[in-house]
Amino acid sequence: MIIIKNKEQLELMRESAQIVSKTLGIIAKEIKPGVTTLQLDKIAEEYIRSEGAKPGFLGMYGFPNSLCMSPNAQVVHGIPNDKPLEEGDIISVDCGAFKNGYYGDHAYTFEVGEVSPEIKKLLKVTKESLYKGIREFKLGNRVGDVGYAIQKHAEDHGYGVVRELVGHGLGEEMHEDPEMPNYGKRGRGKKFVEGMAVAIEPMINLGTKRIKQLRDGWTILTADGKVSAHFEHDVALVDGHPQLLSTFDYIYESLGIKSEEEDEFRKK
Repeated sequence: MIIIKNKEQLELMRESAQIVSKTLGIIAKEIKPGVTTLQLDKIAEEYIRSEGAKPGFLGMYGFPNSLCMSPNAQVVHGIPNDKPLEEGDIISVDCGAFKNGYYGDHAYTFEVGEVSPEIKKLLKVTKESLYKGIREFKLGNRVGDVGYAIQKHAEDHGYGVVRELVGHGLGEEMHEDPEMPNYGKRGRGKKFVEGMAVAIEPMINLGTKRIKQLRDGWTILTADGKVSAHFEHDVALVDGHPQLLSTFDYIYESLGIKSEEEDEFRKK
């Protein structure tokens, strides 16, 4: 069942989402060769708690940390560890925060130092597919319209679209209805209605769409060992159109990047 939020509830969700956004902005400054993901995890937890929120992932379903840190061929759900990041790595950082009864949950894939042109293109196309999906999150459309837009853009570039892991509704629970696959057919699936809030999160692989899981019960890897990219935003349906609750602006500020990519989805 899709849970509709009123404007007051969406503002509480925005606050939680923005805490995640600011956390990712702080992490962006710290990602460099030689840093461990456990060090980054500690920084994130301390900041989230300083904002009067709780880390959304810590303890959820038994997950042991505050961030999912997934480098290179890891798709999602990587557990922070003591292995230093290396020049040329990429790493998906997925973060959650819970405050005032609502969750924020979004992700960004960072470059560690200089990465290859092939990987830069994967990151660019994956982020483009996120916004193509968000544009389809509008009144009267359906889940399949978002999935189709993401899938088409990624597959047009020869990439693999992960099937087993999906975006989701968001609110008082981290995972609510509806599931939001990154593939699909136009006009299929649940219809979007005013007041919905979802996390849209393409997980796109350089090679095969197939994945496997490590014995730790969490870490998801590409089946062929090629790298994977992951970007995620929290989006609400307001006045019939998609409106971002999260932002990458704090990341871009930390990295010295100028971007207008979110302008069309901002609160009016």
